[in-house]
Amino acid sequence: MTTSHSRRQAQRTVLERFPAGGPRGSWPAEEYAAAQRAQGTTDARVVMDLATDQFLVITEIK
Repeated sequence: MTTSHSRRQAQRTVLERFPAGGPRGSWPAEEYAAAQRAQGTTDARVVMDLATDQFLVITEIK
């Protein structure tokens, strides 16, 4: 039995980009995302863009 699920892809906005090669122990993307959440952007999160070797802070558009 095969089932098909239709899912709508969420739209995302990139708030900021950070190079993956930062100093050891430094988490600028995570710190930026935390600051955005503290300011009210509750769904700000960090994802890795492997194609560009960058961390992206994104938010979902509802």
